[in-house]
Order: sequence, then C-alpha cells, then structure tokens
Amino acid sequence: MKYLHTMIRVTDIDASLKFFCAGLGLTEVRRVEVPEGRFTLVFLAPPGQPDAQVELTWNWDPEELGGGRNFGHLAYAVDDIYDLCSHLQQQGVTINRPPRDGRMAFVRSPDGISVELLQQGSALPPREPWSSMPNVGSW
Repeated sequence: MKYLHTMIRVTDIDASLKFFCAGLGLTEVRRVEVPEGRFTLVFLAPPGQPDAQVELTWNWDPEELGGGRNFGHLAYAVDDIYDLCSHLQQQGVTINRPPRDGRMAFVRSPDGISVELLQQGSALPPREPWSSMPNVGSW
C-alpha cells in the first residue's frame, strides 16, 4: 500500500492556491480540468516532497461546505514557525493558535480547513509577540 494524497474541497480555487502556495509554500504538482464533470483537481506538495500531496477539489458550481472541523487537520513541519506565521499574517491569514511555545501553531485555509504547523526539530525559544498572543476562534 502507498499513500497518495489527502483531498479537500475548496470553494475559491484562487484564494486556496494563494493560501497553500503563496502562504504555506506548497507547489503545484499537477492539475486536471474535467469540463464534463464541472470540476478541477489541483495537486500540491511541499518542495522536494512530491509524495506528500494535498488535492484541492474545486467544483465549478457553488456549494456549501462544512466548517472543516470534522476533517481534522493537515500538518506540516516547518523550518521556522515564527517566520512562517509572520509571513501568513502578511498574507492576511489569522493565526488561530499562535506559536507561544515556539513549537506549534494552527491556521485555517479559506474554506476553514485546519492546518497545524510544527517547528521542525526542537522548539524555538519563546518570542514576542507570539508568546503573549491569545487564541482566536477554533482550530
């Protein structure tokens, strides 16, 4: 058995690509347009890890999606959790669970999918403004 990907449905492909690519730094691996089914599949992966894919499924016709909490979350190890959280804030992303401990943070995609960010290796020393930031919403 081989892991292939995790699929999440998205309502706005452009906003989702901005979050996952410009925000988190994933790259597009493959795209499949299916006009007869009225949907697009976009496969993304972290640089250098083509086997760790997330599939964004965008149905062209508008639909209501749940809050994403029932999905659980995606998780990524990151080189510097403080730098990435700062970058995401500059992209307009809310840091729901700030990295107060230098180890873990949570954010949400434009469709409410929870994304866990974990500092690779040991936790970084606590740093402001992160160590004083409260949680916002749920993750």
